[in-house]
Amino acid sequence: MSTAPKTVKKPDEGRLAQVLVAPIISEKATRISEKQNQVLFKVLRDASKPEIKAAVELMFKVDVASVQVINQKGKVKRFGRSMGRRDNVKKAYVCLKPGQELNFSGEAA
Repeated sequence: MSTAPKTVKKPDEGRLAQVLVAPIISEKATRISEKQNQVLFKVLRDASKPEIKAAVELMFKVDVASVQVINQKGKVKRFGRSMGRRDNVKKAYVCLKPGQELNFSGEAA
């Protein structure tokens, strides 16, 4: 049994560019953004919290305070005559440090 220290591998920029799939823009996401300074993202299902944090800081040039993730199970739905299933989704609630802001509306801030 070896007691060598674990090395933390830095994710490469190509991987970080793929981690964030899309921002989630809904009524709930807007309310959370205004009240708690958090932003919602749909992320890859195998993404980790440190990867998500690094990706947001790299892509948007903001400081991230914390990241919470949610694994949302896909619903079973009817598609015409047959039953189908929606995909499972992983969402990330990214809490920004005070004074930081992300704007997805396309308006100049």
